[in-house]
Amino acid sequence: MVASRSPTAIDRRHLDFSIRRQTSYNEVTMANKTRKTSTKSPSKKKPTARSSSPDRLLRDHLLYLLKGGGAHATFDAAMGDWPVQLAGAKVANFPHTAWMLLEHMRLAQWDILEFSCSSKHVSPAWPEGYWPASEAPPNEKAWTASIAAFKKDLRTMARLVSDPKVDLYARISWGDGQTVLREALLVADHNAYHLGQLVMLRKSIGI
Repeated sequence: MVASRSPTAIDRRHLDFSIRRQTSYNEVTMANKTRKTSTKSPSKKKPTARSSSPDRLLRDHLLYLLKGGGAHATFDAAMGDWPVQLAGAKVANFPHTAWMLLEHMRLAQWDILEFSCSSKHVSPAWPEGYWPASEAPPNEKAWTASIAAFKKDLRTMARLVSDPKVDLYARISWGDGQTVLREALLVADHNAYHLGQLVMLRKSIGI
């Protein structure tokens, strides 16, 4: 879950062991002759062109993380084929339904994204503003709309991170120490936590 914060409710808080063939006497002799008689000047290697963005590797890593790379579950893997009829299903000793977790993820991600982009953004009240009012979606349209909105905001955050004009390290002027780098990592961490819950929930339900 997301913790309370100010000014918004979320805390933007190989050794080469290959066997080499033994060089013969004739090969050594010919090599020595070549070195003595060659008049060619040594070749000069062209310097490797550097990336236009000095932090390109970091941006690529963030994109990989946001999309569920590495040991993380992707959003589609956890939610892609979830039946809407089971969106409000609960299991013993687990407080949330798929709908509750989906909406919580969507709302939190939206809040972080908007905070990162606009000084006029006002975060919802904590904690009620980050959770849906019901355990199940009112209808299938609300379920599909929430999924679509989550994916759209995730793509927007990915574009923000990949934009070389965006300084990942600069403090957001309307925040209290947050940076775009920190916000992107917060999105990735928060999503990963709740996607893990969804994976366990779907296993418990038997999807």
